[in-house]
Amino acid sequence: MVIRRLAAYLKPHRKSLLIAFLLLLCGTMAEVWTPKLVQIFIDDYLTPGNFDSTDLTYLAVGFILLHIAAAGFNYFQLVMFNKIAQWIVQQLRIDVFGKVQHLGLEFFDRTPAGSLVSRITNDTEAVKELFVSVLSTFLQNTVFLVGVFAMMFYLDVKLASYCLLFMPVVLGIMWLYRHFSTKIYHISRQKLSQLNAKLNESISGMNIIQAFRQEQRLRKDFSETNQEHYMANVRNIRLNGLLLRPIMDMMYLLAIVLVLYFFGNLSQHSVVEVGVLYAFINYIERFFQPVIQMMLRLSQMQQALVSAERVFELLDDERMAPTQQGESSPEVRDGWIEFNNVSFSYDGETDVLKNISFTAKPGQTVALVGHTGSGKSSIINLLMRFYPNYRGEISIDGASLSAFTDEELRKKVGLVLQDPFLFVGDVKGNIRLANDEITEEQIYEAAQFVQADSFIQKLPKGYDEPVVERGATFSSGQRQLLSFARTIALNPKVLVLDEATASVDTETEEAIQEALEKMRKGRTTIAIAHRLSTIQDADLILVLHRGEIVERGTHQELLAMQGLYHKMFLLQLGGVAS
Repeated sequence: MVIRRLAAYLKPHRKSLLIAFLLLLCGTMAEVWTPKLVQIFIDDYLTPGNFDSTDLTYLAVGFILLHIAAAGFNYFQLVMFNKIAQWIVQQLRIDVFGKVQHLGLEFFDRTPAGSLVSRITNDTEAVKELFVSVLSTFLQNTVFLVGVFAMMFYLDVKLASYCLLFMPVVLGIMWLYRHFSTKIYHISRQKLSQLNAKLNESISGMNIIQAFRQEQRLRKDFSETNQEHYMANVRNIRLNGLLLRPIMDMMYLLAIVLVLYFFGNLSQHSVVEVGVLYAFINYIERFFQPVIQMMLRLSQMQQALVSAERVFELLDDERMAPTQQGESSPEVRDGWIEFNNVSFSYDGETDVLKNISFTAKPGQTVALVGHTGSGKSSIINLLMRFYPNYRGEISIDGASLSAFTDEELRKKVGLVLQDPFLFVGDVKGNIRLANDEITEEQIYEAAQFVQADSFIQKLPKGYDEPVVERGATFSSGQRQLLSFARTIALNPKVLVLDEATASVDTETEEAIQEALEKMRKGRTTIAIAHRLSTIQDADLILVLHRGEIVERGTHQELLAMQGLYHKMFLLQLGGVAS
């Protein structure tokens, strides 16, 4: 199955592959004919003492030309095979990366980032070796073996038939190696993925590791996984040492003994042509040389097949990001949002949301409050259509959430997270995000609107200031302001705010609150808030507890209830709630 799918990547390159194969065929024919010329020289000229200068010149020139032709043909076929391999792996990587871009968040929730990176880089690199090293080697040596046997049968049918008996043994050894090495390579690639995952986790959380003195524990975990990876490789080395070179060398010696015995026995009854003996020994050596090369490449082939299997598992993963359902394509015009008896579970067993119902009218601000794990972020995730398979109904402007196209939903529903993400590039690019519809003037207006323009202008290169990975050179408040500008540049109808002011200082928060007040005008806003002081003017506050809405109302109405919201408010004020 894996080999068939890999072969499918060869179809667009059939013409180039055919040319490369013809060059390979020509190069092989040139190589296998060189021993025949030596045999002719020994038997027809050297042994009888016939040293005709013209004939010998022709033989010498032919011998040299065959070597030059073989070298030339093999060079060009090798270049072509490698080009084809590079094209295939390039396409495979694009396919894998494109697939990852469309996988749902439930996939990323369960897949370590380092393991995923390992599949896209290490495993595709191993597949590349399958096409670059293994495929060309197997093709070249298979054609070469056919040519060698053809010449051996041309010289002596009986002895060639005896030599042919070695082929089932060789194929059996290859099968044994592949059978035992498959499990070892699965373990090796799995442990390599775990190493990458641990490495990625350590680099991402280095500040926490150092702050809580976790260096020794993580070093121990990494060392244990590294040891398991080492042991898997050692087992593979032992398997290589047993089934590859030693057994092949033994087979080669047995073949030489067979040839010498055959000609020794033949010499008792008839004259033995020394040239034929030389040619047979030469062909025996040329027979086992490609066999040994193929055996040595078996380890790469097995590793590549295991890696390809892992890559295709990723390509076949069905946990895709939710997309539009149906043929209708409604538009988000007013931003009327409605949740009707919505329940949801991440694992399919435990509901994190239970019968959630509320309405956010156009221009209203609906705030979600509650303790950690109460379901606030889950409501946001469903509204953004990050997760499928919820029960109940979510609609915008009367149309089911599933009916909207991705383009419409992402353009009209703006998201600002608590931990804003910046891409490598520059400030301007992080606001525009490759959206050609957004002009430079709109970028400047958006930055001024959220009061980010003041700090951007102070940067050495202004809007062209470089942004490193995750915007590490900017403060958390500056990153948040840039994410606000990015959202406002799209001019969305709905704002989704996941504690947008949690990571900024008081002074910056005041500036953002002013911007938020302007942003919310004419837009429906769904906001998660931990600091209750930031949502006191919300039109509706939903208090969540263990996935359920336990209280709802305005700030004053909820305080009058003296329920959970009242207790949370007093705790944040530093008071005592009985």
